[in-house]
Amino acid sequence: MAPVFIAFVLAGVCFVACSSPEQPRPLHRFLPAADTQDVSLAYAWLDVAEEATARNVDQFAARPTVVSRTLAIWATAMFDAWAAYDATAVGSRLGGALRRPVLERTLENKQTAISFASLHALRFCYPESRAFLDDRMRGFGYDPDADSDDVATPVGIGIRAANAVIAYRRRDGSNQFGDEQGGNGTPYGDTSGYAPVNPKDRIVDPDRWQPIEFTLADGSKVTPGFLTPHWGKVKTFAIERADQFRPEPPPMTTGDDTLLRAQTAQVIAYNNSLTHEQKAIVEFMRDGPRSTGQSGHWLRFAQDVSRRDKHDLDRDVKLYFAIANVAMDAFISCWETKRVYDSSRPWTLIRHYYAGQTITGWAGVEGGTKQMPAEDWRPYSPESFITPPFPGYTSGHATVSGACSKMLELFTGSDVYGYAERRRHCELTETDAGDYVMLDLPTFSATAEMAAVSRAMGGYHIPIDNDVGLKVGREIAVWSWPKYQQHFDGTATVRQ
Repeated sequence: MAPVFIAFVLAGVCFVACSSPEQPRPLHRFLPAADTQDVSLAYAWLDVAEEATARNVDQFAARPTVVSRTLAIWATAMFDAWAAYDATAVGSRLGGALRRPVLERTLENKQTAISFASLHALRFCYPESRAFLDDRMRGFGYDPDADSDDVATPVGIGIRAANAVIAYRRRDGSNQFGDEQGGNGTPYGDTSGYAPVNPKDRIVDPDRWQPIEFTLADGSKVTPGFLTPHWGKVKTFAIERADQFRPEPPPMTTGDDTLLRAQTAQVIAYNNSLTHEQKAIVEFMRDGPRSTGQSGHWLRFAQDVSRRDKHDLDRDVKLYFAIANVAMDAFISCWETKRVYDSSRPWTLIRHYYAGQTITGWAGVEGGTKQMPAEDWRPYSPESFITPPFPGYTSGHATVSGACSKMLELFTGSDVYGYAERRRHCELTETDAGDYVMLDLPTFSATAEMAAVSRAMGGYHIPIDNDVGLKVGREIAVWSWPKYQQHFDGTATVRQ
């Protein structure tokens, strides 16, 4: 008998769909289990994966590149296990070798297989959350200690599929265990030998990235280095190479000074005139669900589509597989670009262009604006996370949002999203949260564009970082979509 399955949302954000663009946009709210419609077990496992991811962020801080990989490992293991019970689909690692006979292709077997694949993949990604994961497994009606290598059983299928993905990703260039060549033993530590040109307190080269000192909640100071500068070395999923979509160089003081000055001035203009709605946009797109990054954010948006379109298990497995992997590829591509160009952010550019001058900017946590020396300017962001610790060009938010939004459009056959976010502006950045505002999300493309422009509004990127990132992300999705379709229709080959 199949396990009893009750739909639920684990500390997740739900949206309520509009039936037409003319109707008032719905409110964003937390939905208790009793208010949720039935969803697939794949949907529920995504909630588990997001929760485990959030706990990892709580323990190890936000690492968007790392999160994109771990969520892709989970989604891929689940897909590969599910594919064994589909008539045509082939897995990413074992192809069609696990295919089961027609009589075994039941919902019960699919649910069992994806559950054991999910459990083992997430244990690999988040060993610190093993107790939580095992508890959720029991909640779904399965024994987390069950073990089998027998592919005639769905338990064996799930474990075999997960282990194949794990083996492939064990040393994929991410340096997950700190044991890859070039590292210093630190998990996910740099293997590329990166060193910043600029120290935190002096601009040696305004065209290069500069570390920034953060003040933590307890008053201590920390200066984060470039997060995972080696990420362009990670194995991609669908795209051929990390540099396949590398864009042209960004504007620089030595070659495009007029353009770069104008881009920097635009950031100042945003910063000293933010509306309540713009502040809400910055915060909504900055944090994602519990800091699970753009991968977590767009997988939540994919869940909205699951509920809106009443997906069954099969469709959810395929959707999450595509979104998680295109996000991972987008991060790998983006980080290769960041590492090559090592470009500066507004923090450095404003101090370079406006040195010794007085400018008007955001006044800080008490709100408002004030005049200040350019050297005191800061983004619309908490002291504990002033600006993401890695180069600016291109924007990760924009690149991943471009890729995921286009993939959702391609998967569903429409750009229509039809949701909204209701939130209090300033609640994550200023002392006093303001009134509620409604952020309209009518289409996937508009949502991605909101994510992109939010990064300039927030003061983290000059606009071109976002514009180019959005374009590259969309190109990645369009190029990759046929690869995902090949996995669905059985014509894909296993990638070495």
